[in-house]
Amino acid sequence: MRQIHASYTDQTVTVYQAYPAAIAEPAVRAGTFVPPFRAERMTWIKPSFLWMMYRSGWATKPNQERVLEIQIGRDDLSWALSQACLSAFDRRLHDDERAWRAALAASPVRIQWDPDRDLHLRPTERRAIQIGLGPEASRRYVAGWIQRIRDVTPLAHQIRSLVRVGALTDAQALLPDERALALPPELAARLGAR
Repeated sequence: MRQIHASYTDQTVTVYQAYPAAIAEPAVRAGTFVPPFRAERMTWIKPSFLWMMYRSGWATKPNQERVLEIQIGRDDLSWALSQACLSAFDRRLHDDERAWRAALAASPVRIQWDPDRDLHLRPTERRAIQIGLGPEASRRYVAGWIQRIRDVTPLAHQIRSLVRVGALTDAQALLPDERALALPPELAARLGAR
């Protein structure tokens, strides 16, 4: 159940982030993140729209009132994944906890697998990937990976309103088209995907 589900084309993959307006609005205008965004801090990108809705409370939680849809290059995502280490110890991937800690300290990218969410934001069997970009990866992200940023907060609110009145078919129809993103076997093994 660990697969990357995302909206993607041959060239791009869509990820999501939620921020306050003070960060989101300048980013949308500039087409990338600019101050007060700080590239020297870890930033987490999420390919699952519904996991982002869970995390941000449908764009209502403090400092997460604006949800951004960000298209990045597939090659850039591949680089990030190839440099990644799981944020939690997994004995199938590392001989011992010491080896994992060394790999984690050396990696510019961290990976977490969390339960994906349904329209009611309940956990599902499928896992959603969260990709944490450390300072090196975050600087690359800001400087060259981002191909487009769009504010999808109105979409988040529209879907939430439909869910609240029980119009689940209409809500489902508005969701981004996310499907499994095939990974080379060695990369899937590195990420603990299965």
